[in-house]
Amino acid sequence: MRTLIVLRHAKAAHVPGLADRERPLTDRGERDAKRAGEEIRAAGFVPDVVLCSPAVRTRRTAELAFPGVEVSYERDIYQAYPDELLELVRRCDPEAATVVLCGHNPGVHELALGLAGGDYGFRPGSFAAIAVESPWEELSPGEGRLISRWAPEKD
Repeated sequence: MRTLIVLRHAKAAHVPGLADRERPLTDRGERDAKRAGEEIRAAGFVPDVVLCSPAVRTRRTAELAFPGVEVSYERDIYQAYPDELLELVRRCDPEAATVVLCGHNPGVHELALGLAGGDYGFRPGSFAAIAVESPWEELSPGEGRLISRWAPEKD
Protein backbone atom coordinates (compact mmCIF):
# COMPACT_ATOMS: atom_id res chain seq x y z
CA MET A 1 0.00 0.00 0.00
CA ARG A 2 1.23 3.47 -0.90
CA THR A 3 -0.05 6.89 0.13
CA LEU A 4 -0.24 10.02 -1.98
CA ILE A 5 -0.84 13.21 -0.03
CA VAL A 6 -2.14 16.00 -2.25
CA LEU A 7 -1.57 19.36 -0.54
CA ARG A 8 -2.76 22.73 -1.78
CA HIS A 9 -0.56 25.67 -0.81
CA ALA A 10 -1.81 27.68 2.13
CA LYS A 11 -3.46 31.10 1.89
CA ALA A 12 -1.40 33.51 -0.20
CA ALA A 13 -1.37 37.30 -0.33
CA HIS A 14 -2.52 39.26 -3.35
CA VAL A 15 0.11 41.96 -3.78
CA PRO A 16 -0.46 44.48 -6.59
CA GLY A 17 2.39 44.41 -9.09
CA LEU A 18 3.89 41.17 -7.76
CA ALA A 19 4.16 38.27 -10.20
CA ASP A 20 1.87 35.33 -9.39
CA ARG A 21 4.82 33.00 -8.76
CA GLU A 22 6.18 35.44 -6.17
CA ARG A 23 3.07 35.70 -3.98
CA PRO A 24 3.95 35.02 -0.31
CA LEU A 25 1.81 33.34 2.29
CA THR A 26 -0.27 35.49 4.58
CA ASP A 27 0.14 35.19 8.35
CA ARG A 28 -2.91 32.91 8.27
CA GLY A 29 -1.27 30.87 5.50
CA GLU A 30 1.87 30.44 7.58
CA ARG A 31 -0.19 29.11 10.52
CA ASP A 32 -2.29 26.85 8.29
CA ALA A 33 0.78 25.37 6.56
CA LYS A 34 2.29 24.43 9.93
CA ARG A 35 -1.03 22.97 11.04
CA ALA A 36 -1.36 20.90 7.84
CA GLY A 37 2.03 19.36 8.58
CA GLU A 38 0.99 18.64 12.16
CA GLU A 39 -2.22 16.97 10.95
CA ILE A 40 -0.29 14.88 8.42
CA ARG A 41 2.15 13.70 11.10
CA ALA A 42 -0.69 13.08 13.59
CA ALA A 43 -2.32 10.79 11.02
CA GLY A 44 0.91 8.77 10.95
CA PHE A 45 2.16 9.82 7.52
CA VAL A 46 5.89 10.31 7.00
CA PRO A 47 6.79 11.56 3.52
CA ASP A 48 9.51 9.77 1.59
CA VAL A 49 9.22 12.23 -1.29
CA VAL A 50 7.89 15.79 -1.37
CA LEU A 51 7.25 17.21 -4.85
CA CYS A 52 6.55 20.94 -4.83
CA SER A 53 5.86 23.77 -7.23
CA PRO A 54 8.64 26.38 -7.26
CA ALA A 55 6.20 29.24 -6.58
CA VAL A 56 6.99 31.14 -3.35
CA ARG A 57 3.68 30.20 -1.69
CA THR A 58 4.08 26.46 -2.33
CA ARG A 59 7.74 26.45 -1.33
CA ARG A 60 6.89 28.11 1.97
CA THR A 61 3.94 25.77 2.55
CA ALA A 62 6.22 22.74 2.10
CA GLU A 63 8.94 24.23 4.31
CA LEU A 64 6.49 24.86 7.14
CA ALA A 65 4.57 21.60 6.78
CA PHE A 66 7.65 19.37 6.49
CA PRO A 67 10.56 20.99 8.37
CA GLY A 68 13.82 19.19 7.80
CA VAL A 69 12.43 17.08 4.92
CA GLU A 70 14.13 17.33 1.54
CA VAL A 71 11.82 18.88 -1.05
CA SER A 72 12.08 18.42 -4.80
CA TYR A 73 10.97 21.58 -6.61
CA GLU A 74 9.32 20.69 -9.90
CA ARG A 75 8.53 23.56 -12.28
CA ASP A 76 5.96 21.38 -14.06
CA ILE A 77 3.66 21.49 -11.01
CA TYR A 78 3.00 25.21 -11.45
CA GLN A 79 -0.27 25.65 -13.42
CA ALA A 80 -0.38 21.90 -14.17
CA TYR A 81 -3.40 19.91 -15.23
CA PRO A 82 -4.28 16.78 -13.24
CA ASP A 83 -2.88 14.43 -15.90
CA GLU A 84 0.45 16.28 -15.80
CA LEU A 85 0.55 16.00 -12.01
CA LEU A 86 -0.25 12.29 -12.22
CA GLU A 87 2.65 11.84 -14.64
CA LEU A 88 5.02 13.43 -12.10
CA VAL A 89 3.80 11.04 -9.40
CA ARG A 90 4.29 8.09 -11.78
CA ARG A 91 7.98 8.98 -12.01
CA CYS A 92 8.52 8.70 -8.23
CA ASP A 93 10.92 6.21 -6.74
CA PRO A 94 9.11 2.85 -6.70
CA GLU A 95 10.36 2.28 -3.14
CA ALA A 96 8.69 5.46 -1.82
CA ALA A 97 5.75 4.55 0.42
CA THR A 98 4.44 8.09 0.97
CA VAL A 99 4.60 10.85 -1.62
CA VAL A 100 3.47 14.44 -1.07
CA LEU A 101 2.54 16.67 -3.98
CA CYS A 102 2.28 20.34 -3.01
CA GLY A 103 0.73 22.51 -5.68
CA HIS A 104 -2.07 24.73 -6.87
CA ASN A 105 -5.77 24.56 -7.62
CA PRO A 106 -7.53 23.56 -9.70
CA GLY A 107 -4.95 20.90 -10.62
CA VAL A 108 -4.35 19.38 -7.17
CA HIS A 109 -8.04 19.23 -6.31
CA GLU A 110 -8.91 17.64 -9.64
CA LEU A 111 -6.06 15.13 -9.19
CA ALA A 112 -7.39 14.08 -5.76
CA LEU A 113 -10.95 13.76 -7.04
CA GLY A 114 -9.81 11.90 -10.13
CA LEU A 115 -7.86 9.34 -8.13
CA ALA A 116 -10.27 8.72 -5.27
CA GLY A 117 -13.57 10.43 -6.09
CA GLY A 118 -15.53 12.32 -3.50
CA ASP A 119 -17.33 15.61 -3.28
CA TYR A 120 -15.44 18.14 -1.19
CA GLY A 121 -13.83 21.53 -1.51
CA PHE A 122 -10.09 22.12 -1.44
CA ARG A 123 -9.44 25.58 -0.05
CA PRO A 124 -5.90 26.84 0.57
CA GLY A 125 -3.95 24.68 3.01
CA SER A 126 -6.13 21.59 2.49
CA PHE A 127 -4.81 18.09 1.90
CA ALA A 128 -6.19 14.73 0.85
CA ALA A 129 -4.41 11.47 1.71
CA ILE A 130 -5.10 8.79 -0.87
CA ALA A 131 -4.21 5.11 -0.50
CA VAL A 132 -3.13 3.35 -3.68
CA GLU A 133 -2.21 -0.26 -4.27
CA SER A 134 -0.60 -0.15 -7.69
CA PRO A 135 3.03 0.90 -8.16
CA TRP A 136 3.52 4.62 -8.76
CA GLU A 137 4.39 4.09 -12.41
CA GLU A 138 1.06 2.33 -13.00
CA LEU A 139 -1.16 4.74 -11.07
CA SER A 140 -4.34 5.63 -12.95
CA PRO A 141 -7.47 7.68 -12.23
CA GLY A 142 -10.00 5.90 -10.02
CA GLU A 143 -7.41 3.61 -8.40
CA GLY A 144 -7.16 5.44 -5.10
CA ARG A 145 -9.15 5.46 -1.90
CA LEU A 146 -9.50 8.61 0.19
CA ILE A 147 -8.27 7.73 3.69
CA SER A 148 -7.92 11.17 5.24
CA ARG A 149 -8.46 14.79 4.44
CA TRP A 150 -8.13 18.04 6.28
CA ALA A 151 -8.87 21.69 5.65
CA PRO A 152 -8.16 24.78 7.72
CA GLU A 153 -11.12 26.46 9.34
CA LYS A 154 -12.90 29.00 7.19
CA ASP A 155 -12.00 32.66 7.61
